[in-house]
Amino acid sequence: MFLYHVHDWQNAALIPWRLAAEATQAAFQNPYIPASYTQAGRAIAASAEMFERTTRPFNKPVFNLKNTKFRGQTFEIEEEVVDVKPFCRLLHFKRFAANPDVAEHLAKDPRVLIVAPISGQHATLLRGTVEAMLPEHDVYITDWIDAKQVPLAEGKFDLEDNISYIMDFIRKLGPDMHVIAVCQSSAPVLCAVALLADRDDPAQPRSMTLMGGPIDTRFAKTILTEVASSQPLDWFRNTVIQSLPFYYPGAYRLVYPGFLQLQGFMSMNVERHISEHVKQFQNLVRGDDEAADKHRQFYDEYLSVMDVTAEFYLQTIERVYQNYDLPNGTFRWHGELVKPEAIKRTALLTIEGELDDISAPGQTRPALDLCRGLPQKMKQAHLEISVGHYSVFNGRKWRNNIQPIVREFIRKHNGA
Repeated sequence: MFLYHVHDWQNAALIPWRLAAEATQAAFQNPYIPASYTQAGRAIAASAEMFERTTRPFNKPVFNLKNTKFRGQTFEIEEEVVDVKPFCRLLHFKRFAANPDVAEHLAKDPRVLIVAPISGQHATLLRGTVEAMLPEHDVYITDWIDAKQVPLAEGKFDLEDNISYIMDFIRKLGPDMHVIAVCQSSAPVLCAVALLADRDDPAQPRSMTLMGGPIDTRFAKTILTEVASSQPLDWFRNTVIQSLPFYYPGAYRLVYPGFLQLQGFMSMNVERHISEHVKQFQNLVRGDDEAADKHRQFYDEYLSVMDVTAEFYLQTIERVYQNYDLPNGTFRWHGELVKPEAIKRTALLTIEGELDDISAPGQTRPALDLCRGLPQKMKQAHLEISVGHYSVFNGRKWRNNIQPIVREFIRKHNGA
């Protein structure tokens, strides 16, 4: 239970060394110092930067989406908070057009809710997802709040609360809206839509897109599923759950710390991360600023992690990775059975990546079978070849290959 304290003490102890590294980097990048132009000087500056970046904690990034372009026109973006709950903010990327006719056209674009995963990284990990959707959609996103920032007095937050939040946000934006779930959020989004359908709620989405999510983890195994299913729940409770120190707003809340999640992420691709950091050192030494900036941008995001509540994490492990409640038809929300077959008005698209090592191909597609109340014409599946987990919702192949499929699916069912 004192691991969190030890981690913070270690970070504090490294502060003088990081300051020394920053000073060294600044000195050997100073244009007035001759050594900065030498191979040895650049290597020293590069080493100092690598040390500073690999030992410091990273703060939550910002979306920083100022404008978007469509058909030669540029629209300004204003990020606004439209709803606030203890563990989440609902953000809206509001587009502005000076021309009234264009503004009227923008208002007719499909309204889309992107549900970010609660799996360590912040919602800003989906910056590329949002950016690709903005030109032709009215985009909202769930911005989950770091559990260490939520006072204990606000109560618990588990997987069932996650589903409740999603239902509330869909109701707020509905009817005539579309929902996109990324990674972990796929299962709670499917549950939320099923519960709305079972109530014949008028806010039911027009479409639901599930991207690289663990709907049925029994048949497409990964390191993640093997670890999650091979250990008893008490092992996770005793091994990774920590109490927040008194100096955080969420003092004494039990959490799965972000730094432990990050260790798990990194351990799945150790060789790749080492290789990327070796390349970064080489980029810095030879002065390849463009490549170095791309590395910094990716790892600024990747290394920025948040804590999740213990009850959410443990309930997810138990229900999704151990008991397989959704595919077994035994998932309950506050005692009420979740029935995916009740979905009859929300079209369903599943997206998987061939090389996904977190939610392997075959884990998301079973949602199509679970929603047996949907006619076949309202179901679609796509497997993107030669992409890993993050490329399913970010990067060149997302922009060029996957996003156009999502866009057309949404438009096809926008007036259903």
